[in-house]
Order: sequence, then C-alpha cells, then structure tokens
Amino acid sequence: MTSLSSGAWIDHFLTSEPPRHKSLVMTLCGDTIAPHGGAFWLGSMIELLGPLGVSDRLVRTSVFRLVQEGWLVASREGRRSRYALEPKALPRFERANRRIYSAPGLHWDGRWTFVLAPNGSIDGDLRALLRKELEWEGFAMLATGVMAHPAPDRDTLKEILVRAGAEGKVFVCDAAELPGVGSRPLPELVGDAWDLSSVVESYRQFIATFTPVADNLDDSLAPQEAFAIRTLLIHAYRRVQLHDPMLPLELLPTPWPGSEAYELARHIYRRTQARAEEHVMAMLRKEDETTPPADAAFHERFGGLD
Repeated sequence: MTSLSSGAWIDHFLTSEPPRHKSLVMTLCGDTIAPHGGAFWLGSMIELLGPLGVSDRLVRTSVFRLVQEGWLVASREGRRSRYALEPKALPRFERANRRIYSAPGLHWDGRWTFVLAPNGSIDGDLRALLRKELEWEGFAMLATGVMAHPAPDRDTLKEILVRAGAEGKVFVCDAAELPGVGSRPLPELVGDAWDLSSVVESYRQFIATFTPVADNLDDSLAPQEAFAIRTLLIHAYRRVQLHDPMLPLELLPTPWPGSEAYELARHIYRRTQARAEEHVMAMLRKEDETTPPADAAFHERFGGLD
C-alpha cells in the first residue's frame, strides 16, 4: 500500500471498504456542511459525493431518509431542493464533533455516574430509547435499569434526558468506592462493563489503513483528492469512535491505540484541510455564491488547524 499514489489509494479504499451511502452523507453534513452555514443545495451534495462513488440516485435517497429521520429539513426554490441541519439535531452533531475532533484523555476523579430507572418508573419505549442514547454516549448497562460511566459529560447527559423525555423520571447519582468494606477496586468495573477488544482491533485497523496515506502526503495533492481523503478519514474514524465508550485513559489498557489513531487522524486532517476546503468552496458556491467560509469552530478542530 505504501507505493500507491493518493488517487490509487482512494480508488482502492472505495473498492475494498465502500462506505454506506447514508452514513457518508451524514459524515459530510457534520464535517463539511455544518462549518459552512449548515445548509446545502442537493446539486452541491451530488457534486461532492460523485467522485466518492455515490450516484445521483443514491444521494437523493440518502438525503430523503435523513429528512424522515429528523436530521435534515427540506425546502424548495423552483425545481431546486435545499436542505439544512434540523435545529433539534444540532446538539447531536455537536456531541459527535466533540468526540471526533477532541483529544482522548478524560481525567478520572475516582467516581462513577449512575443512571437508575427502577422497574415501573418509566415505560418500555422510554427505557429502550434512553438505553440507546446513553450507550451511544459510552454508558454501559450493568443490570436492568442501571447504566454507568466513569466520566460522562454532564451537559450532554442533561441534554439526553431532556430530549428523551426522561427528565425527572430517572435517578442520576455519583458514587465513589467505599473504603474499608472489602470491595473490589472500582477500576475493575471497566472489565466487567465493557469488552474493549473489538474497539482495540478497530483502532488498529484504522491505523493500518491510514498510515500509508500519512506517509505519502505531499504538496502536489489536488483539491478533490484532498477532500476525498479528508472525508474518508473522518468517516472511518467516526465509525470506530461510535463503539468507543470514551473512558478516561487511567482506566484503559496501555498503550491505548485510540491515542495513536487520534494523532494519525489529526496529522492527515491538518495536512489535507486547506486544499480540501478549496474543493468544498468551489462545489458549494456553484449552487450558492453566498456560501460562507468555514467558521471559527472549524479551525479549532484537532487542537487547531492553522
């Protein structure tokens, strides 16, 4: 793989690991569209995704499904279709961005946060929804109605409870190890709650796939190729992180491959972002000359891009 040009690597990746089309549109919405005002014309999305092997029809189908699922809102101007990030979905995009672009390394204060929903306190539909949302945020279910994480983001936890309709219906508490009673050390709870072997393997695969890209990047990279690499990088990295509970480093195996994967993603993203933005602006401004350049938050990704 190390001898492949950037274009050949892109072709190989799309052939051997073709991304799911709707998921790839989601990646573009968060990585590319959100920093440029959070809206796009359908024609622009088709232009951006065409070189990544996504046909006009598949783009239309994917966007339509994301509207149905509440991620996008649609409007029309004559025969043209315009889409914007659904305001209610913005907190979820922001949560995803914090996971993707922020360095791993949460500090652990020795305490755990528990969300408790005793039998009868909430109905089955709300219980299932809350479990899904909390598991996406890294919580583990220790028993029926008991979910835990050693270092959750409290603002995010509150937002999940409000959006799910569980505010005031479940118990949320912090707990520390009680000394002198002969209990197991709390850090051992990680091994009981999470099987990290698949996460470790996914990070190692990511590193093996994208290290050749990092080794071959140079100043001759064309804007369209830079955009393709940046998009496939974030798409692959996001897929790995979806299964990472984002635990404090003190509680993870050493060395933790997630740290190496982050540094690799950071290096490639910083090397490709400027030329990728040239391509993004050219495609978006074909349909809308008023498309703004990337916002300030974009330039703070991965600890700063400039």
